Amino acid sequence: MLEKQIERALVKAVKSAGGLCLKWVSPGWDGCPDRIALFGNGCEGRIGFIEVKAPGGRARRLQMVRHKQLRDMGFKVFILDDLDYIPKIIEEIKGS
Repeated sequence: MLEKQIERALVKAVKSAGGLCLKWVSPGWDGCPDRIALFGNGCEGRIGFIEVKAPGGRARRLQMVRHKQLRDMGFKVFILDDLDYIPKIIEEIKGS
């Protein structure tokens, strides 16, 4: 399975769960996660950052640094390399 197939499935699943899954491109901030998942929860929104990889793929060193920066700020960051993880990631972001 290709990374883009996993990414498409993620976008579709987040949309089906009532959220937005936006492609994140941040000039000048290399290594940022591929996608931002946003969910509304009444007046309180939820956000998660997702790095999409092909099955068995690993994040590069700079990506791991960026993930740590985001986690240190209190954000949830995930590495997705398997379709089976998508529901769990959505559940964690939504706080269900």
